[in-house]
Amino acid sequence: MNIVTHISELRSLLNGHRLAGRRVAVVPTMGNLHSGHIHLVNEAQRHGDIVVCTIFVNPMQFGKNEDLDAYPRTLAQDAQKLETAGCTLLFAPPVSEIYPDGLEQQTVVSVPKVSERHCGASRPGHFDGVATVVSKLFNLVQPDTALFGLKDYQQFRVITKMVADLCFPIKLIGVETQRESSGLALSSRNGYLTSDEKQRAAVLYQTLLESRVQLQAGSSIEGVESMARVQLEQAGFRPDYYSVCDASTLEPAQHRDRDLVILAAAWMGKTRLIDNLRVQLSSR
Repeated sequence: MNIVTHISELRSLLNGHRLAGRRVAVVPTMGNLHSGHIHLVNEAQRHGDIVVCTIFVNPMQFGKNEDLDAYPRTLAQDAQKLETAGCTLLFAPPVSEIYPDGLEQQTVVSVPKVSERHCGASRPGHFDGVATVVSKLFNLVQPDTALFGLKDYQQFRVITKMVADLCFPIKLIGVETQRESSGLALSSRNGYLTSDEKQRAAVLYQTLLESRVQLQAGSSIEGVESMARVQLEQAGFRPDYYSVCDASTLEPAQHRDRDLVILAAAWMGKTRLIDNLRVQLSSR
């Protein structure tokens, strides 16, 4: 596996692969890799002749009071995991390589509507940072395929719209969330949880499952949302949002909508967790 930190070297290596007719699949990450990330790399091998993984802790998507400085940076361990998994190339640039003129002088990519609710409302500017860095990485790698985990469903919808609006010739693949045996979605931030918090955090996914059953049984959207928030609070969560949405637009679901997603974010102690679950209702 090649490990590169500079754009010029990345482009040189990828040009060689393209001249040889190889298809490129990319898996963008912020590092501190867990088995969910490795699953993405394994899936990427089914869609590309070479797999590029990027590790970049993107300062543009962190707010002033968020955990940028505390975010785990485990490059040596990550590289070993990626090599074992069969990754072809790891691009791990410093901040100065991606934002040479600083964040204040950086052109920003903003995706309207789909980025404005949910995490977009709770973390102002977050999805501008995501869209900007992903668009830069897409321009640098120029992949045929890009793979993202669906744990952050809103992020995937934001990137999907960005790719369509900016005419990137890239196939996006969303990969189902990988979970612990308790149902807790795998996340780099799970490492912040105490053992007791981690046990209680599994209630988030259990609540999503119960909400899906209730919706499919005909319960009202408002009632389902309200009951779920109470259940999360009883488990020790501080809910940020719990919203039943149209799966494509992420607007609040209407009673006529059939293809839904439940989006949830809640604090367990000092750790903010997100999760989601798709819900398909039968046609009336």
